[in-house]
Amino acid sequence: MTMPAVASEPKRSFIRLNNVRKIYRTGGVEFVAVSDVTMNVTKGELVSLVGPSGCGKTTVLKILADLHGYDGGTVEIGDADHPFVPGRDVGMVFQQPLLLKWRTILDNVVLPAEILGQPMKAARERARDLLKLVGLEGFEAKRPYELSGGMQQRAAIARSLVHDPKVVLMDEPFGALDALTRERMNLELLRIWEESGKTILFVTHSIQEAVLMGSHCAVLTAGPARMADYFPIDLPYPRRLDMRQSSDFGAYARRIYGLLGMS
Repeated sequence: MTMPAVASEPKRSFIRLNNVRKIYRTGGVEFVAVSDVTMNVTKGELVSLVGPSGCGKTTVLKILADLHGYDGGTVEIGDADHPFVPGRDVGMVFQQPLLLKWRTILDNVVLPAEILGQPMKAARERARDLLKLVGLEGFEAKRPYELSGGMQQRAAIARSLVHDPKVVLMDEPFGALDALTRERMNLELLRIWEESGKTILFVTHSIQEAVLMGSHCAVLTAGPARMADYFPIDLPYPRRLDMRQSSDFGAYARRIYGLLGMS
């Protein structure tokens, strides 16, 4: 297998950003957070957004999630066959799991469906299926404090999928984990992506992680964010950690280092 099944379907641009610009204004002072971001994302891709801390990666995700407006350019998501509804069609995963400590894991996972008013019987069935998908079958009745950090983040990933969003936005979801757990979660997310077929944008400041995870990679320069490059990562699937030792992997990493002025 060289790519997930969804990636072999006819290509069509599902997310389109063209010359997007974002300015924050505080006390009469303007701060340019995003100066120029352009990219087209095909349905079913996992796109890594990599760049230094504070470069505007999170701002780009918030614009896509319709949590922020923007001051220039265009943002289009969806197509004629799959119209996009902000809020309803976005799943979010943050650096911290942000699980509600008084709710069970199952009740945490169904929360987006509950907020959106979806039928709860079907949502709970889907939540159970997703917990099985992320390796948490049998933990439905546990509380967050009874799970490890990696397990809590798996629950957060299941929660992001429960309302069947068209796009999942991940903001450094493994940044707070120890190195070994982070590597396991990288492989776990790749498996979940291949099985779910979702379109995922994955923010990271780790060049190695960006290459390992992405079917494509967007490289953002130091703030204000500017798109230095957007390119496919032509490494076979399923991805493995030992690929990091390959010459092809090294070439992609060196390309990113060069774009960030770190070579």
